[in-house]
Amino acid sequence: MARLKTEIRITALLRRAQAQGAYAAILRRGDPDAGAFWVTVRKGTALFRYAEQMGMTGAREWYQDGPFDEIELSVKINKAVDRDPDLWIVEIEDTAGRAFLDGELTKVETDAEAAARALFRDQ
Repeated sequence: MARLKTEIRITALLRRAQAQGAYAAILRRGDPDAGAFWVTVRKGTALFRYAEQMGMTGAREWYQDGPFDEIELSVKINKAVDRDPDLWIVEIEDTAGRAFLDGELTKVETDAEAAARALFRDQ
């Protein structure tokens, strides 16, 4: 099955968010045809990241992690861009914390995973 170009998917994401009264913007442009993208959602002072990955069945799945502070998320983004220069970054500011994804959210980080991430963050 053919996949939509990343630029088209992101344009649709921006329109969905803006139509519902949220602020949405592209922070970084990647490859317009096949670049991966992260969606960061700002809800108050908390930032959450949504990343799309290939699942075990071959389908695309969205994963959420966070909350992050501004600096922590910036470091994650910089490291990811170093590994993948085609990465797009979209930020949404929404009081309800909606991400306006084009698929179902597959996994939300558990408290145990968040604790483990915090424990090993500096290593």
